[in-house]
Amino acid sequence: MTFHAPLIIDIAGLKLSKVDKKRLQHPLVGGLILFARNWQSREQLSKLCRSIKKVRKDLLICVDHEGGRVQRFKTDGFTHLPPMRALGELWLQDGKTGPGSGALRANRAATACGYVLGAELRACGVDLSFTPVLDLDFGASSVIGDRAFARDPRVVSLLAKSLMHGLLQSGMANCGKHFPGHGSVAADSHTDIPVDRRSLKTILGDDAQPYDWLSTVLASVMPAHVIYPKVDERPAGFSPRWLGDILRGQLRFAGAVFSDDLSMAGARMIDGQPVSSTQAAVAALNAGCDMVLLCNQSLGVGLELDTLINGLTEAQLKGQWQASDVSEERRRALLPSCPATAWDDLMVQAAYMQALDQLP
Repeated sequence: MTFHAPLIIDIAGLKLSKVDKKRLQHPLVGGLILFARNWQSREQLSKLCRSIKKVRKDLLICVDHEGGRVQRFKTDGFTHLPPMRALGELWLQDGKTGPGSGALRANRAATACGYVLGAELRACGVDLSFTPVLDLDFGASSVIGDRAFARDPRVVSLLAKSLMHGLLQSGMANCGKHFPGHGSVAADSHTDIPVDRRSLKTILGDDAQPYDWLSTVLASVMPAHVIYPKVDERPAGFSPRWLGDILRGQLRFAGAVFSDDLSMAGARMIDGQPVSSTQAAVAALNAGCDMVLLCNQSLGVGLELDTLINGLTEAQLKGQWQASDVSEERRRALLPSCPATAWDDLMVQAAYMQALDQLP
């Protein structure tokens, strides 16, 4: 039987409960995403990650840790990383403040950000951060805002590539988001269903350019919970047109595709109808996602998580979605392939100290 563990779930506290362990042992669960509520100290985080790997070594431990306002761990030695807009602003100083300013310095700083980000997380046992943001900064989206590098897709692509190089040096993969672009819509897909009425030609010629230029170096991609009605009436993460025809076909992306959080408002309405988390997960998998996230549902008894695990199991038995060896290979490819540098060793490592000096 084909093995495929597409679910990325969450846990409620600072350590694993018996219920957490049972969920993580389920064959459809492939990993989990951590939040600030799962953080107390480096020692606690490291112990938590070790306990997760004891449940299953192949579980993918993820986090949203970008820098700026989206950084889950900020104390006990973690470096406060700048928002990505700071790198774009540094780029715009090119030639204005003398030699060594501007684009070259911004790229060097982006690589440093990637290395510090990845090395610190890996030293505590985290496998993957969902970064970089590839959305363009149109000034329209408050939920994106300074998380974006810049408005120019060329600047975004080059700075993102430098940041991904730093991640690679630390042994961490990457995840570009939110395909094909969330930056031009004001609505927040956490609480609303954003609609972008531009043409496919416009989107491909602007917002989606970083995915085209970076298609060979992106390890994974997360689509937006945004509807682009001139392309498809479904949000991009539930659209075979966006994920299959365009991302896989036209842009030739071969890495993993994660859904964004299925608990968000933008994921709970498909084809004009409200859907359950199970229906959303099945739709995302059938559209071309390799993995689906359900976040912030473990609090209390975690009924929604158990409902999704049981519902996806039943849907698989009924043939409503099919497991994929290729998807499972893509998930496992995101696991680090080299040992992490221990925290104390990292603190005196020349490459790490040099990277700290190069942060903006």
